[in-house]
Amino acid sequence: MSDDNKATNLKVAKNNNEMNKLICENCHNDVTGSFCSQCGQSVESTLKYFWTVILHLLDDIFSFDSRASRTLIPLMLKPGFLTNEYIAGRRVHYVPPLRLYLFISIIFFLSLNLLTSNSIFEKQNFLESNHKVTEHLKKLNKNKVEAIRDNDLITAESIEKEVKKYTDYQRALSNKDAILAAGVTDEIVLLEFKKMRKGGKLKDKDEQELTNAIEQLKLINEGKLTELVDEQVTFSNNADGTVTFDFLSVENNKKLNDFTELLEKKATKAFNSDPTPLFKESVSKLPQLMFLVLPLFAALLKIMYMFSKRLYMEHLTVALHSHSFIFLTILIVQLADWLYDYLDETSTLLRSLLEYGSYAALIWLPIYLFLMQKRVYKQGKLLTIVKYNVVGMLYMMLLGFTAFVAFIWGLTDTQL
Repeated sequence: MSDDNKATNLKVAKNNNEMNKLICENCHNDVTGSFCSQCGQSVESTLKYFWTVILHLLDDIFSFDSRASRTLIPLMLKPGFLTNEYIAGRRVHYVPPLRLYLFISIIFFLSLNLLTSNSIFEKQNFLESNHKVTEHLKKLNKNKVEAIRDNDLITAESIEKEVKKYTDYQRALSNKDAILAAGVTDEIVLLEFKKMRKGGKLKDKDEQELTNAIEQLKLINEGKLTELVDEQVTFSNNADGTVTFDFLSVENNKKLNDFTELLEKKATKAFNSDPTPLFKESVSKLPQLMFLVLPLFAALLKIMYMFSKRLYMEHLTVALHSHSFIFLTILIVQLADWLYDYLDETSTLLRSLLEYGSYAALIWLPIYLFLMQKRVYKQGKLLTIVKYNVVGMLYMMLLGFTAFVAFIWGLTDTQL
């Protein structure tokens, strides 16, 4: 290469270096990389388009890249694999445990609030659809015919008469108090079925219940009954229905009783009318409470494996991965059940696959957790079985307490 060419290349390289040279906006020193070597500030500006910031935030939290597929498949099918990889230091190829838990738990609790409330409490959407009411009546008719097939006293004419009666009952569910009417209608239909199976006769108690239910439905349709007070919810530890604790003063016990009376009124009204608001309020508290359950569960594992010389953060990793698996499994089962209910009855193959798939997922759940515990802590089968059952029992008690706290917390925020 000639001297002129060398000089030209050196000049171009020098110009490129000058163009690529950056100045730190904080300390005004030259920066040759992504961060200033003097003060450590990033050279990348934080002043960007709003959507760019949102996308970066989502990427930081959820890591939407190829790591997701490398993480979710072993999470569902290889018990303990992700936890052992993370503890061994092989982490770059997988979504971190905390991010994984956050991503799955957010989707899980959103779907729990949406799918379950729609399928259990918001019957109005189902019952107001003429097509689905017709399908419901067909099922009632089919079940009734099967129930009375061996009863010679029941004729086709009487079946038609009863179906018309059920149609009238179902039509009542189109009014504004559909959710309230649904429970009464279900009770009437069950008693009517029972009456037909008994040859048109009921015991005096059942006959009285049927008469009362029909009267209640009539009052609901006329707008004269907006609340059923069938069950009174009480919170007490004394025979007189009050709540007192010896370590509290008389004044504080009085405040506690005033508070519990308010909760009793809210709970009674919710259970005897529309429990949807209470359910939604309680479910909305679970994500916060689960953040307390996770470290407690990790502490429980620390106690059970105190001689394993494992750090607390290793047990917390087990807790994060196991809860991510549990939430994702339940989410899949929920979606399968939802899809099963909305599929046409002629789709027998797909409905069967969904049904048996849900059963398989629920069976796999406890097996997975046992295998995970064994593979992570590497103890014998007998010892693992004992510890697995002890941990499971204590954890179920912890979950029960958590559900109770969520229920009480939800009641406090529910409007009376």
